[in-house]
Amino acid sequence: MYYIGFDIGSSSIKAALVDAETGKSIASVNEPNEEMNIISPKKDWAEQNPQLWWENVCNASKRLLREQAVLAEQVKGIGISYQMHGLVVVDEEGELIRNSIIWCDSRAITIGEKAFEDLGEQRCMSQLLNSPANFTASKLKWVKDNEPENYAKVYKFLLPGDYIAYRFTGIMNTTKSGLSEGTLWDFNSDQPASWLLEHYGIDDRLIPDIVPTFSNQGILSQKGAEQSGLKAGTPVLYRAGDQPNNALSLNVLNEGEVAATGGTSGVIYAVTDSLVATEGVKLNNFAHVNHDSKTPRIGKLLCINGAGIQYRWLKNNLNLETNSYQTMNSHASKVAVGSNNLQLIPFGNGAERMFDNRTLGTHICNLNLNKHNRSHIFRGALEGIAFSFVYGMEILRKDNTKINVIRAGNDNLFRSEIFSNTVATLINQEIEIYNTTGAVGAARAAGLSDGTFKDLGTMITKNDHVMTYHPLQNQEDYKEAYKNWKRELNRILNR
Repeated sequence: MYYIGFDIGSSSIKAALVDAETGKSIASVNEPNEEMNIISPKKDWAEQNPQLWWENVCNASKRLLREQAVLAEQVKGIGISYQMHGLVVVDEEGELIRNSIIWCDSRAITIGEKAFEDLGEQRCMSQLLNSPANFTASKLKWVKDNEPENYAKVYKFLLPGDYIAYRFTGIMNTTKSGLSEGTLWDFNSDQPASWLLEHYGIDDRLIPDIVPTFSNQGILSQKGAEQSGLKAGTPVLYRAGDQPNNALSLNVLNEGEVAATGGTSGVIYAVTDSLVATEGVKLNNFAHVNHDSKTPRIGKLLCINGAGIQYRWLKNNLNLETNSYQTMNSHASKVAVGSNNLQLIPFGNGAERMFDNRTLGTHICNLNLNKHNRSHIFRGALEGIAFSFVYGMEILRKDNTKINVIRAGNDNLFRSEIFSNTVATLINQEIEIYNTTGAVGAARAAGLSDGTFKDLGTMITKNDHVMTYHPLQNQEDYKEAYKNWKRELNRILNR
């Protein structure tokens, strides 16, 4: 028997099967072969047709069963992870009214900023734990203001994962964690933030029914089963946004545990039991997958836009003899800590929230043409990205966030000893590396919800643990290099 997990991304749909006895990942697939298109009708807009998500979910599901020779009746349940902050609006028949306004669309920024000003920072931060910003509630307000004919048709608004669950089951519902990622959850009253919708002039009857994150959220309808290749009656047992789900995939569930992602952008997701947010404009606070009003679990999310994209840019533009990260890492390892006083500032991928939405750009500082070569550039880049993670963790600690252990996926940046050793040494914490994915995590979460899996942490450690980086002894060299990097960063910030 098996569980199946889906990760609804903006580039592709990932699906994974895990064994219902051991929790071991059996196989994973991606659909489609090429990245899904993001529609940009205007500058800074980003939309996708949710029908394409569903079609690729069905293609991935059928392909996974076919390639693994698994029968539909062998699948015990479904877990769903999805791109956060998106808006999907449907009419009373469940038909799509317009394309989804997805996570990277920024059209509603000014709406959220004005609401933050009008409602007051104290109220927003104490009850929403966030500014309304550019999240789902503000996007729905944009539709109301700019597309009244579409807004008049809205029966329910859904998050991307809610829509996929609806296509499976024919039932429209959402979760507390999901509403919090749209700044639609009032943590003081432990109910939807109707007062924010009232401020926006939005009827709170548009909110779907709320179900627990781990629960039977509906069973596959005959139509959903026929289209997906799964069996009618199979339950949807779990649903969560991609960052909370990635944290679960890494066994990050309790206070002091941190999930880190080092891809094109970097993400630090720290779990706390505190409902106090003091740095909420620089980071976001969401109900974690295991949040409960009696035992709070808040995921504090800090995003670093300029991270691995800088290292990728160097790989693609420096005409290496072998175009690979391994080659770059090998060159970087020839240079001592601090890159001979060369600093790279990696923030060249747009505005950075931890710098109050300023666009700093990428900078190469103190380049000496007589003593620096490309090995210094590569090491300086890895160190600069690592320093940006450490800087972000300092912001989290200002927000009274404990950091006891960091767990990360086995992605490009964390495969680099220089990068991982730099972070581990400067924050004086271990970094545990795991080989897992969001789709695998969603499948395991379905088994946890079902009561089949009892000890998620042991299962993840047994099946996925790759290695652990420990803080190094020669911390002074790293501290000096970080101090020099921060000096250059502050010079840029203050000019």
